[in-house]
Amino acid sequence: MSTSEPEPHGVAAILDAVHETGAPKVKVAVCDIEGVLRGKYLHVDRLPAATEAGIGFNVFGSDIADRPWDDDFVSGRKLGFPDATVRLDLSTYRQVPWDDHVPFFLGEFTRDDGSPHPLCPRQVLKRVLARANAMGYKVLVGMEFEFFNFRETPQSWAEKEGGRPEPITQGMWGYSLLRANAHRDYFAALMDETLRFRVPLESLHTENGPGVYEAAILFGEALEAADRAVLFKTAAKEIAARFGIMPSFMAKWHHRYPGCSGHIHQSLANGRRNAFHDSQGPHGGVSKLFESYIAGQVGILMEFGPMIWPTINSYKRLVEGFYAPTRATWGIDNRTAAFRVLTGSPSSTRVETRMPGADVNPYLAIAAVVAAGLEGVARGLELTAPPVTGDNLGGEGAVRVPRTLIDATRAFHASRAAREWFGDDFVSYFAQTRELEWQQYLDAVTDWERRRYFEIV
Repeated sequence: MSTSEPEPHGVAAILDAVHETGAPKVKVAVCDIEGVLRGKYLHVDRLPAATEAGIGFNVFGSDIADRPWDDDFVSGRKLGFPDATVRLDLSTYRQVPWDDHVPFFLGEFTRDDGSPHPLCPRQVLKRVLARANAMGYKVLVGMEFEFFNFRETPQSWAEKEGGRPEPITQGMWGYSLLRANAHRDYFAALMDETLRFRVPLESLHTENGPGVYEAAILFGEALEAADRAVLFKTAAKEIAARFGIMPSFMAKWHHRYPGCSGHIHQSLANGRRNAFHDSQGPHGGVSKLFESYIAGQVGILMEFGPMIWPTINSYKRLVEGFYAPTRATWGIDNRTAAFRVLTGSPSSTRVETRMPGADVNPYLAIAAVVAAGLEGVARGLELTAPPVTGDNLGGEGAVRVPRTLIDATRAFHASRAAREWFGDDFVSYFAQTRELEWQQYLDAVTDWERRRYFEIV
């Protein structure tokens, strides 16, 4: 299906469109709690039944490395690892250009009665968006990812045992056409093939670091934006493999280099216009509603910490002296602030939340930032702190971000706002997975420890 052809609508039309491709199989995927796409191929004749009855997946019973949980989780060892049902969202139909144009669908987890599964990341976001809709707003989002690219394969990386990956280019060359041209076939494939995959990129350029790119995914309605974001990360890895390249969306792969961001641009539409814009408002056109939305993010988002900083490594990015904001500040077109407010035209007024890294689960990260902002709107919060005009350290009284996953997880587990927006089941489960991640980290022996203690103690 080319990008110029109209997309089919309705179950029968979509199934007919798949049949007309002549493809012998289809590819289906669902996003797990870590933001990793899990999927399988189905015989094309299986698609109608899968569409009606759903597909069984078992992804809630293990961690990101497929280590089974020993506790009585929803699908853990003590429960016998039962399947959860995935329902395909036929509106996500696309074809995979680099996989022989195989038809592809995203799904989401549901309970046996067809109701939303409380632990499904896509359903968590849909829950937040339903509340936004009830408040009279449509949420528009655009995501950006920075990611380092290495001259590695899974085999070479395994042989190195996690040490000394080789970047595809050297030097701190942001916005460099020369460095982009060094791997122009790969660069062009990322732009062109993701477009045909219905994941359009607004821009793609080199960033500040050896082998690092930044991709800005085209702005759209929030659920579609999250779908595009999770698909982009997998698409980049699959396309890159063809060129002998391994991208990494790890938040901070080396202490000497900047980390990888996952910035989230947001605005609210009220059916007539951008609700964030007011030509008579302060700071170049900021509406009262927009001020409350920013105040919600400044005051509440850090209660949702694990949803925007989900891994042990996420917090290694949040250090002074680099680009990642370390305090809950806001500013007008200020890239050192956590919340960068962009004003001007009615259509472009928005906030860029710069706290998340590229290691986020897009569904959960978007759910978190939107929920924090809407909580500010619902409470009518006032933006009392002035905008920072220089380095974000100048935000007097601004709260510093958590330093560790366990600190963020404890605040999340205790957050009343988190439970109201995301549900008790999700908060309890996700907090428990983060606690278990922390416990595994405490048991690990690192290269840093060997270098520091092996010989001298």
